Amino acid sequence: MLQKESPNSPLGRNMLWAGVVGGLICTIGEAVSTFYKDRGLDTEAAAGATAITMVFLGALLTGLHLYDKLAKHAGAGTIVPITGFANAMVSPAMEFKSEGLVLGLAAKLFTIAGPVLVYGISASVVYGLIYYFLR
Repeated sequence: MLQKESPNSPLGRNMLWAGVVGGLICTIGEAVSTFYKDRGLDTEAAAGATAITMVFLGALLTGLHLYDKLAKHAGAGTIVPITGFANAMVSPAMEFKSEGLVLGLAAKLFTIAGPVLVYGISASVVYGLIYYFLR
């Protein structure tokens, strides 16, 4: 009954758009990286500056309600790059900003990012300890 009532998803078109938009976002990231390298940053510093810039752009576009419009048409192409992480952080915060800065905005800002950050930090500590003792 569900399959009869739900519309068929144009899988090929969706995959094409996801690839095009995801590739475009990554191309913009490469352009930003090249910009920083041309300004004298080494590869590692340019990578950090690029990540910061792309997160900022993702958060800015989310705040202007443009990233969600793009995601509506591009699907997975917008969630894979680093800008998708920024969108995932900012969207819940914007939704609950009416509840105040502390209990709404600040609390919801880490709803998505919190587990990612906790796992990343915990994994890096465990990896560091293993590396230290095996070395």
